[in-house]
Amino acid sequence: MDDSIIQGFSKFNKQERIDALIRKYGFQEDLDKWLATFENSDVSIQKLIEDMSENPVSSFHLPFTIAPNFVVNGKNLFFPLVSEESSVVAALANAAGYWARRGGLHAEVLGTEKKGQVHFIWNGNPEYLRSLFPEIRSKLLAESDFLTTKMKQRGGGITGIELKSLPQILPNYFQLDVGFETCDAMGANFINSCLEQFGKSLQEYFRTSGKVSVNNRECEIIMAILSNYTPESRVRAWVECRVTNLLDGKLPQECELFARKFEQAIRISQVDVSRAVTHNKGIFNGIDALAIATGNDFRAIEACGHAFAARNGLYAGLTDIQLQDGKFRFSIELALAVGVVGGVTAVHPMAKLAMKILDNPSAKELMMYLAVAGLASNFGAVKALVSVGIQQGHMKMHLSNIMNQLQIPEVNRAEIQQYFQDKTVSYSAVEEYWLTIN
Repeated sequence: MDDSIIQGFSKFNKQERIDALIRKYGFQEDLDKWLATFENSDVSIQKLIEDMSENPVSSFHLPFTIAPNFVVNGKNLFFPLVSEESSVVAALANAAGYWARRGGLHAEVLGTEKKGQVHFIWNGNPEYLRSLFPEIRSKLLAESDFLTTKMKQRGGGITGIELKSLPQILPNYFQLDVGFETCDAMGANFINSCLEQFGKSLQEYFRTSGKVSVNNRECEIIMAILSNYTPESRVRAWVECRVTNLLDGKLPQECELFARKFEQAIRISQVDVSRAVTHNKGIFNGIDALAIATGNDFRAIEACGHAFAARNGLYAGLTDIQLQDGKFRFSIELALAVGVVGGVTAVHPMAKLAMKILDNPSAKELMMYLAVAGLASNFGAVKALVSVGIQQGHMKMHLSNIMNQLQIPEVNRAEIQQYFQDKTVSYSAVEEYWLTIN
C-alpha cells in the first residue's frame, strides 16, 4: 500500500489532523496556535461548530452583515447576510432603500410541495403493474405511517405517489414519484426515510403478493432519494412604480430611456445563455447570502434555481419585466425550498440570530425574503450595467481588499480612498499610487 495514503483520518483528534497537515506540506510547527486564533473563545460554541462537519482543524470566517430598509409586503426588515463580496451587500442595501421609497417589495408563495423518487427495476408488464398500483399505494402509506404521524399532526405529510414507467431511460425502469409537504422543516431526513421505507415495502409486495407471478417477484431498488428540484415549491416577488419615478431628479425622457435599456438587458438574459448564467449568478448573490446567514442549504437552493431556469428547454434569466401604461414592473419567479426548524438553523448561534433579525419567519416567509433578496440583487446589478457600468461600484467596494493585499497602514487609507473617488480602481493603480506617497 502507498505510504502516503492516510488510514482512519476521521478518527484522528484535532491535533493529529493538524500534525498531518504539517507533515504533508511542511508547514510551521506552530500551525495549531495560528489556527486557534480563528476559533471561538467560548469552547462550547467552538465544539458546536466543529460538530457540524467532518475532520475540522479550525473555523473559517466570513462577514455577517446587515442590509437595512427591506420593506416586504409592508413589513420593514433588516436582512442578515453572509458574503465576502462587499459590493453584493452594498447593492442589496441600496436596492432595498430605493424600493422602500417606491412602495416596497412584494412577494407571494405559489406552492410548497417537495419531491423524491424511488428508482427501481421490475421485469413485468407496466400496464399490469399500473393496475396493481392502488393496492401498492395503500401498502406504502400504511407501512410508512410510523414515519409520517408527527408530520401529519403539523399539517404535512405525503401529498401524492405517482408510478412512472420510463423504459426510454433504462430497460424495465420505473419510478415512484412522491410529493411531500414538510411545513417549516426542510425535511430532507424525513423525505429520505419515507422513500427508503417505500423501497422496502415495494420489494416485500413483489415477493409476497400472490398477484405477481413467480418470474416477476424480484424488484431491484436502484436508489431512494429526495430531489432538490422542487418545481411545485415556488415563490414570486416583484416591484413596480411609474416609469417617470425610476430616477430621482431626472427628466421623464431620461427615466424612459433607462427603462427601455433595463428591459433590453432583461430580454437578452432570457434568450442568450452566456448572459443568462451571469444574470442568474447575480440573483443568487443575494439569495445565497441570506440563505447562508439563516443556516439553509444554499447549494440545494442554487441547484434547484438553475434547473428551474432551464425548465422550458433553454437556460434563461429568472427575472422578467413589463413596461405597460407608463408602469415599470420587475419580477422574479423561482423554485425554492427552505427550512426554519432543525439543522444548522436550529443550532448555529449566528443562524439563530439571523432568524431573530428576520422576526422568526415561517418557511413561507423565508421563501419570500430569499426571492426578494434575489430580485433586489438583480435590480442593483442590471441598474448599474445599463447606466454607469458594473466596475465603477464594484471596484470602489473592492478598494479595501486591495489595500489589505498591499498591507497599507490604516493611517494612509483615508487618503487613498479620497484619491480614488473619481478614478478607476485596479490593483496596479492602487499599488502605483501607494508607491508614490509611501
